[in-house]
Amino acid sequence: MKPDLTGAQWFKSTHSSGQTDCVEVAWLPEGRVGLRDSKNPAGPALVFAPCEWEAFTAGVIGGELDRDR
Repeated sequence: MKPDLTGAQWFKSTHSSGQTDCVEVAWLPEGRVGLRDSKNPAGPALVFAPCEWEAFTAGVIGGELDRDR
């Protein structure tokens, strides 16, 4: 089932330079989290369940997604 993201309130990290290569996040109903490319807001978005978001952010913080790994 594709979630309705019409009313989602998207935001960028305070660590973002606000220029390019940014992602935007939206807190969604039922604890879900949306993630999209700020350069293509009409494009596809990922939607994470709460446990998936926790695993994803832990991997980012822990360096598991670094390109040079």
